[in-house]
Amino acid sequence: MALNFSPTGNAIIDYITISDEALSQVKNILAARKEPCEGIRVGIRTRGCSGLSYNIEYAIKDKNITKFDDVFIKDGVQIFIDPKISMFLIGSEMVYKEKEL
Repeated sequence: MALNFSPTGNAIIDYITISDEALSQVKNILAARKEPCEGIRVGIRTRGCSGLSYNIEYAIKDKNITKFDDVFIKDGVQIFIDPKISMFLIGSEMVYKEKEL
């Protein structure tokens, strides 16, 4: 099986999926951004008592995209995945939910 690479040089993966609603929301967020970016990046940060939490931020070349990030591409939207969390996302679907607290 041949490995494919994105324009940024990252390995293209298919171990996650994204719902149509989430894809639409990501497209809207990226379209509203004034500065250029490559897409979004899913990473992990140390937080609070439990220790870790996922974070989503703009993926910016030469700032927070590493050569080790995987990338999922759908309809031209690139979602970069921090290699530290890739094994936890295998088989996951990114969804968009809006809820009142």
